[in-house]
Amino acid sequence: MSKMFSPIIAAREGLFSLAGTLGKMGIIAHQIGRRLFRLDFDHEEFWRNMYKMGVKSLPIVALTALFTGATMVVQAAPIVQRYGAQQLLGWGAGFGILREVGPVLTALMISGRVGANNTAELGTMTVTEQIDALRALAIDPIAFLIVPRFVAIVLTLFLSTLYADAVALIGAAYAGQALVGVDPSTFYNGLTSGYMGIADVTNGLIKSIIFGIAMGLASCHFGLAVSGGAPGVGRAVNATVVASAAGIFVVDYFVSFILG
Repeated sequence: MSKMFSPIIAAREGLFSLAGTLGKMGIIAHQIGRRLFRLDFDHEEFWRNMYKMGVKSLPIVALTALFTGATMVVQAAPIVQRYGAQQLLGWGAGFGILREVGPVLTALMISGRVGANNTAELGTMTVTEQIDALRALAIDPIAFLIVPRFVAIVLTLFLSTLYADAVALIGAAYAGQALVGVDPSTFYNGLTSGYMGIADVTNGLIKSIIFGIAMGLASCHFGLAVSGGAPGVGRAVNATVVASAAGIFVVDYFVSFILG
């Protein structure tokens, strides 16, 4: 009998675990929000993390975006040639890049590089009792460590999405010229035609902000919740990557449904 109901028990335990994790992330979000409202955080730590997370992520973001844009054209090339719709290549590639592919792929790249690294650093500080040492010195670890990193992650993803969109469109324009014979000026005319609007750009940017919030909360929560020494840090990093990736796709669905 117990074997028969074991899947139900496992699903119930998984649901309770998910609810507990979301609740703890909500508590961290409340703590971050209170300190942000008072601008109570370490600004030097914020700028250090902006450089480490943002500037050092530019090469991988640029490489990913360049080939993402080119891949969009490769997929569209047979249809464009079949129907002679060269004028719509810019709109088709731009629509996909700005609303979906750019924000999602950039978030996944930043999650793998920035989110995992943030969890590893916080987890190492936790297991070596550096977080407890800050509290013993009357230093608020949320204001000193968590808020600067959270804000840096959100801004990094937002700015990286802007950068990735621009690079991806450049890659798509020149891939269109090489593969389909569409001049870059024709590509950009299709991109800026009446089919595209400011809502298509803001849609992707709003997603990047929400992705950054989810990623920042996940990486900070799992970093602070580490237990079990070095193996625990590895488990926390793995949990961050999985939770961030799942959160990105779940949030992407609901934001796309709401914004249209």
